Amino acid sequence: MAKREKILLVDDDVDLVKALRLVLENNGYTVVVAHDAESGLTKADADRPDLILLDVMMPDSTEGFGYIWKLRQRGEPYFQNVPIIMLTAIQERTGLLFYPESAAGTFKAGERVPVQAFLDKPIDPARLLKSVQEVLTAAWRKG
Repeated sequence: MAKREKILLVDDDVDLVKALRLVLENNGYTVVVAHDAESGLTKADADRPDLILLDVMMPDSTEGFGYIWKLRQRGEPYFQNVPIIMLTAIQERTGLLFYPESAAGTFKAGERVPVQAFLDKPIDPARLLKSVQEVLTAAWRKG
């Protein structure tokens, strides 16, 4: 039996979490959920997911950025290398982008923010699945 990749979803929007979880699980992924950065760090430590989907804006403002900093500062190579896709509603709420239009919403690892991709909310399920597959495939090739 093939290994089911485990995805940690860290987002405070309960309805969005339910929807994304359904999409991911229906496509063969195992999903672990945390609704804030602190419990997300605990779950990353305990569950060692293959990928983290992380909201930028949580109860403490841009809590997602703090999460990345804390995770990447841990000494183990796992925490420095686990792929992360950031979920953001910044564009929808403010009109601002984290990346230039020409970047199509993705960065190479280590550029600006040490994540593998950005997805704007509202999240299209097909785009989510494509990004998850691309990031997991790249991580598998790398590791």
